[in-house]
Amino acid sequence: MPYYHLYELNHAAMSPMRAAADMTRLYFQNPLNPLSHTTYGRSVAAACELLERTTRRYGKPEFGLKETSVGGMRVPVREQVVWQRPFCNLLHFERLIGDGASRARRRDDPKLLIVAPMSGHYATLLRGTVETFLPRADIYITDWIDARMVPISEGGFDLDDYIDYIISMLHFLGPDTHVMAVCQPSVPVLAAVALMEARNDPYSPATMTLMGGPIDTRINPTAVNDLAQSRGIDWFERNVIMQVPFPHAGFMRDVYPGFLQLSGFMSMNMDRHMIAHRDFFQHLVEGDGDSAEKHREFYDEYLAVMDLAAEFYLQTVKTVFIEHALPEGKMMHRSGPIDCHAIRNTALMTVEGEKDDITGRGQTKAAHALCTGLSAERKVHYEQPSVGHYGVFNGSRFRSEIAPRIMDFILSNRYRGTEVRSFPGNGAAKPNGRVNGAMDSVEQASLQPSDPLSAILLARPQGVADDLKKISGVGPKLETVLNEAGIFHFWQIAQLNDAQISALDDRLDFRGRIARDKWIDQARNLSEQVDS
Repeated sequence: MPYYHLYELNHAAMSPMRAAADMTRLYFQNPLNPLSHTTYGRSVAAACELLERTTRRYGKPEFGLKETSVGGMRVPVREQVVWQRPFCNLLHFERLIGDGASRARRRDDPKLLIVAPMSGHYATLLRGTVETFLPRADIYITDWIDARMVPISEGGFDLDDYIDYIISMLHFLGPDTHVMAVCQPSVPVLAAVALMEARNDPYSPATMTLMGGPIDTRINPTAVNDLAQSRGIDWFERNVIMQVPFPHAGFMRDVYPGFLQLSGFMSMNMDRHMIAHRDFFQHLVEGDGDSAEKHREFYDEYLAVMDLAAEFYLQTVKTVFIEHALPEGKMMHRSGPIDCHAIRNTALMTVEGEKDDITGRGQTKAAHALCTGLSAERKVHYEQPSVGHYGVFNGSRFRSEIAPRIMDFILSNRYRGTEVRSFPGNGAAKPNGRVNGAMDSVEQASLQPSDPLSAILLARPQGVADDLKKISGVGPKLETVLNEAGIFHFWQIAQLNDAQISALDDRLDFRGRIARDKWIDQARNLSEQVDS
């Protein structure tokens, strides 16, 4: 049965009712109407708005990130498409720091490619994620395109194409790029990195962060995982794959429709959505505009969904949720195998939420067992207490607990391998991988007398450099960063004053790590041991 056509017919049939409801709402909200000041008038207006909102089709939202804060200053942000394919645009959030010649001297922040999930919602679901990292990183994000809007003449799009897209983006962005996969793309991102590492690709990312991703769904399976196992791929092909109706650009394309996905999302927590809409009605009647606006903002995003290409959806369900091909070592890309053991250079971080009911605890962490070629110091796992799936990449705990840890991980593993990589104003790694260990005379001269760090940084160690790794919280990579900045001895850290700590935090983007890990006290004790 052509359910998609029936859905479109129903949507069109409801148009007059939506228009009438909206007109009635405006009538009862008009301040010149005496009824607008009564409980009756507000109730009618609230009911009409609720009807209109629950029957409309929500379009793709905008990111709307017009500015951010960099180094304590507000700077404008320009969103632009820098890479295009039929099913995806790569967006760059360019921070316009300065103008003209000064823009060329903008902060040397890490390039971060955020791979948004292609699982129904638009990339704008990660607006908060982008906004959080924007002050400290050069952000790019995948903006997946609604399959309903892609003409069938553009061909198909499956999981292999998805992996190819990721590799192509990493090639476009160049070396020293960091990649972050949120939920669904964790599997294709891990596969893409494995393929690149196996080929000794010089554009393999420096780090890979997997957040709430279904690497091995056999671990603590959720309702989503159980559904795939119990139904089988044939059931999905028969019941959820439909053709895009006329007059959409993707007419006749086989898709997994967004409205079916939304039904699945909401059915998992239907009671919460019912309560939320009841409360929304009450807020409107009571005149609680702030609470009502928060409801609108959330559901304008949550109810905006896109169609998925059928071949991508079915291949993902079969490969990830039914066959568990990646953890079983049987996943293929085109005609070649995917071997996670080949990953030896790209550092790995996994993030999970304690109360995640979509990706069970341990499913993302399973990536560590697959990447046997990575040393333990290049693997990090973090589980955030008291958050569900969406709390892994958005919300207050994400901003205060998860994001700072991810940035610490990125900065600690930023400069690796044999490439010549420039540090923020402080030298570079030598082509043979050894650390230069000192600022040259030009760089040292560039430190102005007003710079609080000018009194503490050295061009080279005084004698033998101290082993800064003895400070808890400083690993080999962070020691390299400190050496490149001109810090080689415990006494340098022990003598840091508040202004110097702040300046070093800003220059190396430590985000309070010096105070948080009590480097000063540790360095004083270690310095005394060296002196004795």
